[in-house]
Amino acid sequence: RKPWFCAGCPHNTSTKVPEGSRALAGIGCHFMVTWMDRDTETFTQMGGEGASWIGQAPFTNTRHVFQNIGDGTYFHSGILAIRAAIASGANITYKILYNDAVAMTGGQHVDGSLTVEQMVYQLKGEGVKRIAVVSDLPEKYARDFPKFEGLSVDHRDNFTAIQKALRKLDGTSVIIYEQTCATEKRRRRKRGLLEDPDKRVFINASVCEGCGDCGVQSNCLAVAPKETELGRKRVIDQNACNKDYSCLKGFCPSFVTVTGATLHKALAVSTEQNFPELPAPPSCGDELSEPYNILLTGVGGMGVLTIGSIIGMAAHIEGKGVAVLTQTGLAQKFGAVSSHVRIAKNQADIHGVRVPAGKGQLMLGADMVVSSAEASLACLDSSAAVAIVNNHGSPTADFTQDPDAPFPEQAMEQVIGAATRDAHFFDASVLGTALLGDAMTSNLILLGFAWQKGLLPLGKGALEEAIRLNGVAVEANLQAFLWGRRLAEQPGKVKDLAGLDTLTAAEQNAEAETLDDIVSYRATELGKYQNRAYARRYQALVDKVKTVEQKLGAAELALTKSVARNYHKLLAYKDEYEVARLYTGGEFAESLNQQFDGDYKLTFHLAPPLISKRDPETGYLIKREFGPWMLPAFRVLAKLKFLRGTALDVFGRSEERKLERSLIGDYERQVDQLLSALSVPNTSPETLAVAIEIAGLPYFMRGFGHVKEANITTVQRRGMALMKQLKGESADPEQVRVVNIQEPERLEK
Repeated sequence: RKPWFCAGCPHNTSTKVPEGSRALAGIGCHFMVTWMDRDTETFTQMGGEGASWIGQAPFTNTRHVFQNIGDGTYFHSGILAIRAAIASGANITYKILYNDAVAMTGGQHVDGSLTVEQMVYQLKGEGVKRIAVVSDLPEKYARDFPKFEGLSVDHRDNFTAIQKALRKLDGTSVIIYEQTCATEKRRRRKRGLLEDPDKRVFINASVCEGCGDCGVQSNCLAVAPKETELGRKRVIDQNACNKDYSCLKGFCPSFVTVTGATLHKALAVSTEQNFPELPAPPSCGDELSEPYNILLTGVGGMGVLTIGSIIGMAAHIEGKGVAVLTQTGLAQKFGAVSSHVRIAKNQADIHGVRVPAGKGQLMLGADMVVSSAEASLACLDSSAAVAIVNNHGSPTADFTQDPDAPFPEQAMEQVIGAATRDAHFFDASVLGTALLGDAMTSNLILLGFAWQKGLLPLGKGALEEAIRLNGVAVEANLQAFLWGRRLAEQPGKVKDLAGLDTLTAAEQNAEAETLDDIVSYRATELGKYQNRAYARRYQALVDKVKTVEQKLGAAELALTKSVARNYHKLLAYKDEYEVARLYTGGEFAESLNQQFDGDYKLTFHLAPPLISKRDPETGYLIKREFGPWMLPAFRVLAKLKFLRGTALDVFGRSEERKLERSLIGDYERQVDQLLSALSVPNTSPETLAVAIEIAGLPYFMRGFGHVKEANITTVQRRGMALMKQLKGESADPEQVRVVNIQEPERLEK
C-alpha cells in the first residue's frame, strides 16, 4: 500500500498546480505529493524550501515555480527561506499549507503562537507584495482581518485562478492555504471540540457512470468502488469520510448531500439478541513454554495499533510478559502498518520484540493488501499459523486516479491460505457498520473471533478490562468484541442479523453471469428506459452476433457477451429523462434508507446544460445546488421519456445528446464490420480477440459532459487503430493506447 493523503486532507487540493506549472516539495505530509503525478518534485530540509530554485532560476528557461511549505516548517525556519527568495529576486510563489497541526507526526500543535493574521503581517513586513489567503471557510476572515493593497481572501474554489494570476508576477508571492488537517478535525469532533457538520455525501449508484472524475477532483480514498450488475460504480465510505466535500466537484449528477441523518444500524447496540450463552473457547493449546507470537496488519488510521495496545494491556493485567512493537512510518497516512505482539509467562522469556521470521502463530489482518504482502507472510509459521482477515475491498491509492484499478481479492486469499495452517476471511467492516454503525469496530470483531476460536492465550476478563482502560468508545468496542465471538460460533445467524447477504447481493461478480442473465436483465431495463420496441432492437443485434460466434465454435461467447453489455450501455445513455427515472424509481430511496436513519433532507448537485454557467477558467459547466423540490420535478420529467428523440425533445437538441445518439448507430455499423471480418473462413483466434476488444470499447465512454466527451474522443482514436489491426493494416502503437480519465485528450473547440 502506497501512503496517501487522508480522506478529506486539505493537501488533496492545496498541492494542485495549474497546467504548465511545476512545484517543489518540502517536509511534511505534503511531501507525498511527489508520487502523485502533480508536477511536483524534489524536497529539501526544513528551512531550505525554495533555496534550490534560487540557484536554478538564472540558468533555466522556466520562469516561475511554486514551493510547498507547511505552517510548522514556516514557524520553525521557513521564514528564512522566504526572506532569501525575496532578496534573490527569484520568481516564486510559496504555498504555505496552514493546516493547524504538525500532522505528519501525530497532530501536535505548532510550538508557540501562529495565526493566519500574524503570518500576513509578518510576510508583509518581509517585503512580500502579493499575499492571497485561500480557505474552505473564507467567511471567517470577514471581520477584523487585515486589509491592505496586495492582500486578498478567497474561497478554495478560486484556487486555480489565483495560482495562474500569481505565477505571472515578478518576485516572491505567497498563498496561505488555510484548512484544518482532516485527521485533526476527526479528533476534535470526537472530543466535542469542533462542530461536526450535519451534512453527508451520498452517491446514487444507478446514476453513477464509474468514470472516476470524483476521485480525480478530490484525490480522496473515502470515494470507494462499488461493484454492480452494470459495472464498477462509486460509493462514499461514510466511516472514512471527513466531510471535505471536494468529491462534489466531480462532474456527475449522481451526488446528493444528506442533512439531518444518522448512519443506519441493523441492530441497536445491545447484547439482547436471543443469542444463547456462548461456550468457553477451546484451549489455546499453548502453555507459553515459548513466547506466543501475534502479527497485526492493517492500514494507518484503522485502529490496528489500538488492538496491539489492548492485547498488551490484557497480558499485563494477567501478569504475563509482553512486548509490543509498532511499525508505522508514513502508515498513519493510509500506508501499511503492522504491530508485533509477543506474550510469554515472564518478561524475561522475551528476548526480542519483533516476531521472528517463520514463528508467527496468529495473524489478525485488518486489511487484505497488507496481510498478503510478502513482509507479513514471512513472519508466519506456515505449518501452525492461523490467519483471521477482514476481506473488505478497501481501495488502494491507485484507485483515486485509475477507475479500473484491480483489487484481486481471490488471489490475495489464496496467498494467505498457502502461508498458513488455517485462514478465516469475512467482511468485518460491513459487519461493524451493519451491527454497530461504525466500520472502525471491525478490528474488535476480529479480536473477538480469534479469542472464541481459542487463538489467544489470554482471558476474556483481561481483554474486556483492557478495552475499558483504553477509554475510547468503550461500550461499542465491548459489543464488537462480543459480536466477533458470536460470529465465530454462529456465523450464519450473525450475518443474517446484519443483513450481510442483502448488502452484498448487488455486488456479485458480473463475469460469472451467463449470456441469458446478461441479456435478460438489460432487455428488461431498456423496456423501462424507453419501451419494448427499444428492447427488441437490442435483442436483435445480440442474437445476430451470437449466431455468427456460434458458427466459429466459440463456447464462451465472449464477443456476444461484450456486445450485450456495451450495446446496452450506448442505448441507455443517461439523459435528463433517465437521470430523473433513476432518482424516482424506488431504488434510490431504498439505498438511502439502507444507509441512513432519521428525518433527513436531500440536496442535489447538478449542472443542467440549459441553465448552468460555465467556469471562466475551464469553460466547463458549473454544478449548482437544488433542494428537495427536485424529486417531484424528477417524477414529472421521468414521465416525459416518450419525448426522447422526437421533435419535442428539448434536451435532445444539445450537442452532447446528438453525439450520444450517433454513437448508437456507429456501434451498430461497427458490429456489422466485425461480423463480416469474422465470417471469413479460418478466422484466427487473434482476430476474434481484437473483435472482442473493439466491441468492449464503449465501456470507456463513461461520464457526463466534458468528461464523457474527452473519453469518447480517446476511445474513438483507439477504435480506429484496432479496426486497422483487425484488417491486417499497420497501426501506430501510440494510437492504440487508452488515455485514462486523469489525462483525457483536449478537445478542439
